[in-house]
Amino acid sequence: MFEQTFKNIDDILHKDAGCSSELDYVEQTSWLLFIKYLNDYEKDKQTAAELSGIKYTPLIAKEYRWDVWAAPKKGGKLDHHTALSGDDLKDFVDHKLFPYLKKFKADAESPDTIEYKIGEIFSELKNRFQSGYNLREVINLIDELRFQSKVEKHEMSHLYEGKIQNMGNAGRNGGEYYTPRPLIKTIVKVIAPKIGNRVYDGAVGSAGFLCEAYEYMRNSKTLTTKDIETLQKKTFYGKEKKSLAYIIGIMNMILHGVEAPNIVHTNTLSENISDIQEKDRYDIIIANPPFGGKERAEVQQNFPIKTSETAFLFLQHFIKILKAGGRAGVVIKNTFLSNTDYASVSLRKLLLESCNLYAVLDLPGGVFTGAGVKTVVLFFEKGSATKKVWYYQLNLDRNLGKTNPLNENDLAEFVKLQKTNAESENSWTLDVRSLGPDSGYDLSVKNPNKKAEAALRSPAEILEEIKSLDKESAQILASIKGLI
Repeated sequence: MFEQTFKNIDDILHKDAGCSSELDYVEQTSWLLFIKYLNDYEKDKQTAAELSGIKYTPLIAKEYRWDVWAAPKKGGKLDHHTALSGDDLKDFVDHKLFPYLKKFKADAESPDTIEYKIGEIFSELKNRFQSGYNLREVINLIDELRFQSKVEKHEMSHLYEGKIQNMGNAGRNGGEYYTPRPLIKTIVKVIAPKIGNRVYDGAVGSAGFLCEAYEYMRNSKTLTTKDIETLQKKTFYGKEKKSLAYIIGIMNMILHGVEAPNIVHTNTLSENISDIQEKDRYDIIIANPPFGGKERAEVQQNFPIKTSETAFLFLQHFIKILKAGGRAGVVIKNTFLSNTDYASVSLRKLLLESCNLYAVLDLPGGVFTGAGVKTVVLFFEKGSATKKVWYYQLNLDRNLGKTNPLNENDLAEFVKLQKTNAESENSWTLDVRSLGPDSGYDLSVKNPNKKAEAALRSPAEILEEIKSLDKESAQILASIKGLI
């Protein structure tokens, strides 16, 4: 039933002039789902309070509650006489509902409350529906959805993930919000977070890493009441720069069962890493920071290794904010392992000297839909220098793409072999001490157990590298001109 409802919602959004892409569809579905979720959340809280003999004070004032303005009922059915529609509905949403919910941010006690999240979300959003009649149709469909049972929440979260994936596949900048779930699940399995660990993603996007870590930890043991409270309030943390990704990330975590996600809307890289203190650090970091982005000179001043490459700045941030003994799984372009520029060499040196880079997963092209660039996953533990790096090269007998995506079975051998750092046709170990002083800390993927083949890069990879180098050159020239 839920799947058909989501499809019908997309059909209505498609015909509304204010919504032109999958990104708009997800955004508009998200804010309506959130308000409907709040209504069901408040009902659950009120029932629980009544059973305990406690008075419950609702978060939302009566006239702004879903079952008053969106879905007033009479005899169990929508009361068409009191339900707003057309211009009346659009005016109420634009000029009353959104301004009211936006004020929650200023009135909230702290950023980790659901009140703050309500205010933050509606400060960043706008209603894109141009037709109040289309909005009424979508509201009627969303009113059929229920968030009460675990089964319902699970199905809803699964469908919402599907919408995020479609948004990523649709191109534009949607792809940066979506990391393939089989890869995320594999990274989480290898990192194996435990209840009591604080888990962090500084480039949270749609919160896929935090959602999968929550599922992994929730199913790791029989949970006590204290465990449940720990998972809800003291485990998952994230930062996200972009408004839409921030909203989607919060909604995704809520649908997975985390009521008030500790996700902050901010540019992670605007924080000077020298200001990070022990209390700010995390036990687990799992992330896929954006690569290919270019940061301004003032942002680069927050880091000891100056570079405009976004992913390299994120990696410095992650190393600094990870606790001693903490573990990380981070996706990055494979060129990081071998580039000879100052930033790449310096960053590899920092990683190898301050952390134990115990495993590198080398992924084929096509893992990320729409991105020809090849990536690796770095698994490291902070606190002791690297002596040996275990590599696993994922070699598949098919090309990956939209119709033939990566799956968990593809990565099963990696998960099994990494437990013992076993040697195989696809895996080997590099003794870092064998790297000479002039090696530039080169960590290139060179599989000694596979028959030599001409190591030709794909045209997409070559073009991506040329584009990156052109941007870097243009930036250097611009900075030189500024000094003249």
